Amino acid sequence: MRILLVEDDEDLGDGVREGLVQERFTVDWVRDGREAMAALDAENYSLMILDLGLPRISGIEILKLIRNHGNEIPVIILTARDTVADRIQGLDCGADDYVIKPFDLDELAARIRALMRRKMGRAEPMLVHENIVLDPAAHKVTLDGEAVNLSPREFAVLRELLENTGIVLSRDRLEQSLYGWNEEVESNALEVHIHHLRKKLGAKLIKTIRGVGYVIQKD
Repeated sequence: MRILLVEDDEDLGDGVREGLVQERFTVDWVRDGREAMAALDAENYSLMILDLGLPRISGIEILKLIRNHGNEIPVIILTARDTVADRIQGLDCGADDYVIKPFDLDELAARIRALMRRKMGRAEPMLVHENIVLDPAAHKVTLDGEAVNLSPREFAVLRELLENTGIVLSRDRLEQSLYGWNEEVESNALEVHIHHLRKKLGAKLIKTIRGVGYVIQKD
């Protein structure tokens, strides 16, 4: 899952980015409103974490602009503005959640997971497919009840495919969810991850649709 973090405070932004990377998210970090708009135009993000007091274009203006243009990306506001009026304005302008600084990184990660569950139209915290269970919070995968050791990239590929069961995901879509800016993507890296997942979880789990991409078919 690839997240856009929009935060102008260097120390806080760096801390949030590092914390979310530890939670197995891919994070791109920008420091002002114009950079945020450019990033949203250029990349496909699963979610945006947005400060309100930004240089050049404020967080509220960003919300208004993207919602007016039909962009439905989930947005979590992360701000020190804690009045009821501020919260009402942020939510009414299109935010999906509102978190007050200071905050706990574990709680922020949990809110991200909850928001993505709602976006995918499911209530269960676990991703289950036949005899495979993926726990996004604990970063664990089991097969027939037995733990399976996956690398962070393998885990991310599996989560993306399970969250979109029955939908063919292109190579570009999967790579965008795995790699942020300044991360070099080897030409066959995705194929290697898919190969390892098939070896660990079953050769028939992930189907290749030639010329299109990869899919985990519905039960």
